[in-house]
This record gives sequence, structure tokens and C-alpha cells, in this order.
Amino acid sequence: MRKFVNERAASLQPSGIRKFFDIVQKMEGAISLGVGEPDFVTPWNIRDAAIRSIQRGYTQYTGNRGLPELRELISRYLNERFNVYYPPSRTIVTVGASEAIDLAVRAVCDTGDEILIPEPSYVSYSPAVVLSGGKPVALKCSAVNDFILTPELLEDAITANTKAVIIPYPNNPTGAVMTKEQLEAIIPVIEKHDLLVISDEIYAELTYIGKHVSIASLGNMVERTVLINGFSKAFAMTGWRVGFVCAPAEIDEAMLKIHQYTMLCAPQAGQRAAVCALKDGLGDGFSAVEEMRGEYNRRGSFLVNAFNSLGLKCFQPKGAFYVFPSVKNTGMNGEEFANALLEKYKVAVVPGTAFGAAGAEHVRCSYATSMQQLTTAIERIADFIEGLK
Repeated sequence: MRKFVNERAASLQPSGIRKFFDIVQKMEGAISLGVGEPDFVTPWNIRDAAIRSIQRGYTQYTGNRGLPELRELISRYLNERFNVYYPPSRTIVTVGASEAIDLAVRAVCDTGDEILIPEPSYVSYSPAVVLSGGKPVALKCSAVNDFILTPELLEDAITANTKAVIIPYPNNPTGAVMTKEQLEAIIPVIEKHDLLVISDEIYAELTYIGKHVSIASLGNMVERTVLINGFSKAFAMTGWRVGFVCAPAEIDEAMLKIHQYTMLCAPQAGQRAAVCALKDGLGDGFSAVEEMRGEYNRRGSFLVNAFNSLGLKCFQPKGAFYVFPSVKNTGMNGEEFANALLEKYKVAVVPGTAFGAAGAEHVRCSYATSMQQLTTAIERIADFIEGLK
């Protein structure tokens, strides 16, 4: 049956994250620091809004773009929180931010187009480009520059075939954040080469160094930026599968057509839950989000201190909920370290190579889990490292 399989699909490697997640599911007593999913339950008012919508019989399709009320709230949310304005008419509610990434890449990418991707970064970007017939080009970011995209790194990678650059900050897996000044530094390069920006801002609410800055809020960048966000991470709504994407008119129209023929619309119950999430926070502040962010920050600092004390140099995350320690001092690469740690001490971390070759000497640990679990995991990791001496 191999002859029937699409070559692009056949060339993809399975997700490095899911591989370890699947193993942990079958391993008794294992602790997973692998999957980036909040351990908090979706706030009750949001769950209640969805329950009441189902009780009232709101179980049909919505329009392709999503509920008008939700799109109005998304437009207001972006404007009030991040000083970015996209009208509701250029907003599509998607099945999670993952669908938004796929829509953006497919709407933009022609065969042979090069899409620049700072790495380490989220596992879905490169496969989305490959499946669209494009060529993903990795930009190797390092801890020396706090894992940010520099103007020099960007300039050096651009060719006549370069069409767009993905800006994945706050970053998964490193926790890196680009400041206003750092974003402003790459804009002249973007404009000089007439590139499109695909800005994945799913962790925008989870920053620890002040307010998130969207590249779309700077200069005239809103007119060349596809902005992706959603409710999964900040509102602890991963299973609800509600994201959104905003874009310049021509790209928006292309994405909408793809969305119409593939997903049709996001689930209505999830959309009504998202309405509640935004309506209850705009103007008054998102208290539940702030509480979760504070707890994540506390956990992240605990892990950074723990890894550094164990001799595993660890970058201080400025956003998201991951740490990305280097395991170079153990004499192993990330893949070897992760496999041995899981086998011997039943702690699952993700090899850095799952996020690109730039992560080869690292592992990713999610701290979207309880302090009790994190403490036990660190104790096991300490025993593992001690046994290597």
C-alpha cells in the first residue's frame, strides 16, 4: 500500500513529544514533564457557559468565521491587551491555534517557497511547510542570544525564494520572549525583503517580564502580519480546541476558503465558552489568568534553580511554561538523556531535537504540572545524574 501514500506525508517524522507521552501513558508510576498542557481545570464560569449553551440547544454549526459575538470580542481583546487592531471581518475562529498555523502556511506557501523558522520552536511549523510543498529553513537560535531571532540571523538566511518568517514568541520550548526593541530590530530586514510574518502568539498572556508585545503592533507591521492566538494555554482550555487567526485581507480570504473546505467551523460549545472567557475579563482584568501565570512563574523558577544546581545549565524562561536545560555536561545528547531518564527513573522529558537540530544538547520540561510532581521529578533526576558520576 506504500505506493498510495503521499510522499510529503511519508517523509514526516512522528512527533517527538507524542512518542514520550504515549510511553508514559503505559508506564506505572511515571511522571511526565512532556506535554505542554495546563494542569489547571478550565475556570468554572467558562465551563458553565458551555453547559448552559448545550442545555439551550446551541449544538449546530456556526458560520465559517465563527460566532459574530466572539469575533467582536477577539478584535476588542487584541486592541485592548496588545494594541493590535484587526476587524472582526478579518478574524477566523479556528479549531485550536494548530489549525490556524496550518491555514496560514497553506494560504501562503507555493511549491518551492522558503519559510524561515527560528529554532528551537514548536514541532508543527516545519511539517506544515513540507505538506504545503514549501521548504522550511531553520534559523538556529542559541542561549548566547537568549534564543531570540537577531537581524543578522534573519538577513543571512534570506534568499530569492524566501516568502515568510515565523515569529514564535513567547517560545515553546525555550521560554524565550522578544522585547519591543528586539522586534523593532528585525523589522527593517523584513521590510527590506518584503517578507510576510506569521506570528504565533499563543503564549501571549503567559509572560513574566512585563506585557507581551506583538510585532503587529509596531509600525505598519499589521498589514504584513498573520497573527495566531487562542484560548488553550492562557485560559486552560486545551481540550476545547478554540483558536483564532487574523490577517491582511487577501490572506484572510485564502485561509477562509481552506477552512470552509476542511474544518467548516470550530465547535459551537467551545466558541460560547470562549465568549465567556473574554467577556468576563475585558475591562476588569483576567484574574484567573493572572493567578495561573503567577503559579507558573513560581514553578519555572524552582526548576531553573534545581537544574542549575545539578550542573545542567538552564535558561531562565521569560514566557510560556517550559524550561530547556542543556544536558551537555552529562556527556549525553538530549535524546540519550531522555531515553535513559525515562527507562531508569520513570521521568519523561522531551529531547530537544523534537524542536529542531538546534536543540540537540537540550531537553524540554513542562512545568504545567503540580509542585509535588515537579519536586519528585527533580529528586529522581538528581539520583539519575548522581548515578552517572
